[in-house]
Amino acid sequence: MAERSTHRRKAPGAAAAAESPVMQGGMARSLGVRLISLTKKKVVAEMPIKPMHLNRAGRVNGGAIMAFADAVGAAGAVFNLPPGHRSGTIESKSNFFAAGKGPVLKAVSIPLHIGRTTSVWQTTIKNVDGGVAAIVTQTQIVIPAKSPGR
Repeated sequence: MAERSTHRRKAPGAAAAAESPVMQGGMARSLGVRLISLTKKKVVAEMPIKPMHLNRAGRVNGGAIMAFADAVGAAGAVFNLPPGHRSGTIESKSNFFAAGKGPVLKAVSIPLHIGRTTSVWQTTIKNVDGGVAAIVTQTQIVIPAKSPGR
């Protein structure tokens, strides 16, 4: 879950999204998460729905929705890190309001708090029809990156 801040911080929107180290992780790639835009105050992403995302009722599995939200919130947290720091999720709360449905889920994540030692992100996951499937709130820790010798 820990991510290093290694990207350029001045790139706005789509350029920053393309460079996000969070999207290089195995989970985000496996899920097919695509960042559309990334700024310090808002992350926009989408996840095309494939059979692997579905539960036995044909709806998006809650764990897939939570993992999608975690990756999107983490991208915002990492983008806001001070140099030489890393982040990881230390708490996550999910509220489900409707079944997740394909062909794509969309996410918008905004910071509720950016502090010295934590940041808190709220991610709203919507179905294609605009209906809210879930809202996930996560807390990210901010810690100094370990030096290579330790």
